[in-house]
Amino acid sequence: MIETDILIIGAGPTGLFAVFEAGLLQLKCHIIDALPQPGGQLAELYPKKPIFDIPGYPEVLAGDLVTNLMEQIKQFQPGFTLAETAETIEKLEDGSFIVTTNKGTQHKAKAIAIAGGLGTFEPRKPILKDIDFYDKEDRGVDYFVKDPEKYRNKNIVIAGGGDSALDWSIFLSNVASSVTLIHRRNEFRGALDSVEKVQELKSAGKIKLITPAEVVGFKGTERIESIDVEINGARMNVPTDYFIPLFGLTPKLGAIANWGLEIEKNAIKVNNALDYQTNIDGIYAIGDVNIYPGKLKLILCGFHEATLMCQSVYNRINPGKRYVLKYTTVSGVDGFDGTRKEAEKAVVKSID
Repeated sequence: MIETDILIIGAGPTGLFAVFEAGLLQLKCHIIDALPQPGGQLAELYPKKPIFDIPGYPEVLAGDLVTNLMEQIKQFQPGFTLAETAETIEKLEDGSFIVTTNKGTQHKAKAIAIAGGLGTFEPRKPILKDIDFYDKEDRGVDYFVKDPEKYRNKNIVIAGGGDSALDWSIFLSNVASSVTLIHRRNEFRGALDSVEKVQELKSAGKIKLITPAEVVGFKGTERIESIDVEINGARMNVPTDYFIPLFGLTPKLGAIANWGLEIEKNAIKVNNALDYQTNIDGIYAIGDVNIYPGKLKLILCGFHEATLMCQSVYNRINPGKRYVLKYTTVSGVDGFDGTRKEAEKAVVKSID
């Protein structure tokens, strides 16, 4: 049983920043996320795309923002349960909650913060016969790259035309025995440097590119042995150990929709006049997953909501205890790992 003060469901930017705000209040956090790494959409869909509306950053790459947020919260030592989804919730007599994931991992928390962005992300599966057979029990179809070492010295086929397909093709070209990238168009929608890098690797013989083409079938009994590819009306067969289709993610509220929360337009209704609490005492929703009058789905709005949510949780956990807000420029930041960040002390010296 994992125990914490605030259980955050969703490791996107809003969920990560909530860890920092909670840490200032000496509240411990643990995060559950369905994806295999923190960062949500920023890490999975567009890590190399620039964001222009983060205060203090005229321009920051989505992946770099995630890296910075992880560095910012490191001293507060959050726990992570990754590649699992929150399934069931039970409210105990003392007001705390037990949340169990789809893999049976149990978490006990004094408050819940749902920061699931647009919901649980599920991979967009290509419509191919028998794909549901091959994507189970390591039979050859993977929708995420969780451990690159799994593909060492293997023949890999990646399908897709966005940043994820480009980035993983580049990365795995130094791991796998062979990498074949298939896209239904000749043009790719990705960061220019990634497209140029794939071009270089293709010219060097480290990546095989097949465009415009589509995967149309599989061959193999126990697991994938090869895939059928249609190109210019003709078919070719490509031997492979793994097929990785990277066509993006589909957002869904998932099991959270069955928790008794008020739902409107596939989002969770909250009290934005106070603390972004839902209709269930002790459960909050922050970021893109919530809805209220005037809601704007922006990262900076999620940061604001996370800050007020943490203040409310502090008062809920410490009834009657007054918290005096202090600016970090004055109070500094004390990490759970014993570190301290603070401004340099002013030098007291007389002037003749």
